Amino acid sequence: MSTDSIILTGLRVNAHHGVYEFEKEKGQDFVIDVTVWLDLARVGDDVSQTIHYGELAVEVTEAATRDPVDLIETVAERIAAVVLAHEAAERVQVTVHKPDAPISVPFTDVAVRIERTRS
Repeated sequence: MSTDSIILTGLRVNAHHGVYEFEKEKGQDFVIDVTVWLDLARVGDDVSQTIHYGELAVEVTEAATRDPVDLIETVAERIAAVVLAHEAAERVQVTVHKPDAPISVPFTDVAVRIERTRS
């Protein structure tokens, strides 16, 4: 398994996920961090041999905004699947932050983090 990685931090999307109906109706901001491990030693200077991080950012944000679901855990799984669909991807870590989560006490952040490996 490679120790090389591409890291996207702080991708911001507005989506309609949440357990409560008002979350689905109104929508809210989510922040996404993705680390994808791959073998960059084989890339050389050829973008076709790696994962284009600009295209990956678009794919991740599209995955995060489509088809409202209840749980950010489900959103994280969806994003992981999108990343691992890239042939070069060996492993991925996805963090989905929900900074405006409906929590009744003061907080800075709520997030779900998953890590998945190509099977």
